[in-house]
Amino acid sequence: MPRMNRAAPRLRREEAPGRTGSPGIPGAPARDSRQAAAPAPRIQRMKLTDFSLASIAASSRRNTIRDVWDKLSVLPGGKRLFSRLIGAMAPYTGTIRAEVEVLERGRAEVSMRDRPGLRNHLRSVHAVALVNLAELTGNTALSYALPDDARFIVAGLSIEYVKKARGTIRAVCECPLPETSERREYDIPVSLRDATGAEVARAVLRSLVGPKKHP
Repeated sequence: MPRMNRAAPRLRREEAPGRTGSPGIPGAPARDSRQAAAPAPRIQRMKLTDFSLASIAASSRRNTIRDVWDKLSVLPGGKRLFSRLIGAMAPYTGTIRAEVEVLERGRAEVSMRDRPGLRNHLRSVHAVALVNLAELTGNTALSYALPDDARFIVAGLSIEYVKKARGTIRAVCECPLPETSERREYDIPVSLRDATGAEVARAVLRSLVGPKKHP
């Protein structure tokens, strides 16, 4: 009986675990399925520090508070960013997380939401938080109103507490308008009211205005 030659079956090369070839393409390099796909480019989120505080004071010969507000306030979220910048410039002031809502020559309106971290043992807004809000509002109003070559410092502050403060508190300041950088003291009044419009506190800042010092 003639001997039949049987071709030995071709054995497929065992592929390394986790590696796959390209079907139908002889000699195609193997691809490692475990290899992570190339990451998509990350979109960098703007951080507060990216809006450098140095840029706020980029020119000491200008009223930078007014310049920054005028540019940011017309943008979506710009008022909130401005408020955060103010808080970053004065970290203690930033602890109350107040938001500047209105800022124009001679007037500022700033709101502060009631939250547990700002309350006292009587479950009302702490007196020091109200002082902080009053100073922030008065300082912001005066800063915006100053001539480009002027600066100021708070020389004193008095406050009268009218009633317990609860809920969102809005501080309003209508301040005098210094026409020059001549050294002079100004009284800056601030009224703090709750959501019903009732006054909860009133304050007066004594602010000393004078010329900027240039190197």
